[in-house]
Amino acid sequence: MRRHELTDEQWAVVEPLLPVSGVRGRPRVDDRQVINGMLYKCRTGIAWRDLPQRYGPWKTVYNRFWRWSRNGTLATLVSRVRVIAEAVDELDREVSVDSSIVRAHQHAAGARRMRAAHTGGERVLRRADRASDHAIGRSRGGPTTKIHLACDGHGRPVSVVLTGGNVNDCTMFDQVMAGVRFGRRGPGRPRTRPTRVIADKGYSSRAIRASLRRRHIPATIPERQDQQTNRRRRGRTGGRPPAFDRATYRRRNTVERCFQRLKQFRAIATRYDKTALSYRAMIDLATLTLWL
Repeated sequence: MRRHELTDEQWAVVEPLLPVSGVRGRPRVDDRQVINGMLYKCRTGIAWRDLPQRYGPWKTVYNRFWRWSRNGTLATLVSRVRVIAEAVDELDREVSVDSSIVRAHQHAAGARRMRAAHTGGERVLRRADRASDHAIGRSRGGPTTKIHLACDGHGRPVSVVLTGGNVNDCTMFDQVMAGVRFGRRGPGRPRTRPTRVIADKGYSSRAIRASLRRRHIPATIPERQDQQTNRRRRGRTGGRPPAFDRATYRRRNTVERCFQRLKQFRAIATRYDKTALSYRAMIDLATLTLWL
């Protein structure tokens, strides 16, 4: 069994969760063979046309990847596997938040932008992609994409948001937290409140701390040096310093290790996909292997 391919135990978990095709015609290429081809592409970062023959026709693998990324099959598959993993594994709802910048390859350029058409007073987007810039922005490193990530205490992704590399971390904190879901088997809504949030100084702002207090979520976020200086300068009106536990803050390396595991997949460490949906689907494939 190759490193990037699903084992028999992993496939036994994934197979019942895949959609059943009702299309008649030629015999359908085996889903396990196709998913292994997708994982090979994600692990190596090669072009779709260069997929080895053992995964079947490259066009079949690409078409199924394109269809599953657009109709939400891959994202749903990850969420269902998470529920199963959380049911059999000890659940750690301590969340670490951070971001990482990824260089966009020249192959990632050239995707069509969305154009707005005014029809009946409403703005209708002609393209199916949600982000008009496809989450590619200009920064010091050139065209880059930023991955905003929240992971659980075991270093497994629970929420991912993509933006351009020039977007500030703290501006996307609410969106990242909105994607945190701790699912469970059976009826009932998923839990959305972690036991604690750990983040670095980039997330030290009054708005973020106030938002976490409203939700009764403890936070371990160090205060920036300029914030400490301003608070001391104001004297009594500056307020109390936020609580900070250095021993708890050491566990923030969980999200750093999560990024390290994700970037072992070359298609994630360097972005080759033109659209944000395709790149997000690559992250879903890597996330699937981390949760299995």
